Amino acid sequence: MSTSTPEYQRVADSLARQGMMQHLGVRLLRASVGEVELALAYSDKVTQQQGGFHGGAMGALADIAGGYAALTVLPEGMEVTTVEYKINFLSSFQGGELRATGRVTKAGKRIVVTTAEVTHIDDSGKRSDCAVMQQTLVPVNKTY
Repeated sequence: MSTSTPEYQRVADSLARQGMMQHLGVRLLRASVGEVELALAYSDKVTQQQGGFHGGAMGALADIAGGYAALTVLPEGMEVTTVEYKINFLSSFQGGELRATGRVTKAGKRIVVTTAEVTHIDDSGKRSDCAVMQQTLVPVNKTY
């Protein structure tokens, strides 16, 4: 299990500082070098007008999963900031939870490219694809 790794602790510490992620109830499931998985339970905080998960919530979850995957390959004292991302929404669902898995595609000195897959898991455990994202991040100095 990747909950006892230095990468997991680094991501958990940073996630705890993010007010928006705390407000939405995002949970860190696992973190290893180059890969992070997060979860977001269905609630009235993350819905759109038809009752499905809001695209903004899916995008935020994908963005943070990719960003934290990038963080795991950077040296201590560095963080990342998203420069851009492109997301394709495949489906919207109600109930259950979303899981986003971010993976590093290429880690350079000036930019890091990641991908994230967002999957819906319903109450019976059925998994369905929700969104795919590609992201560019820039390493920045940690300021706290």
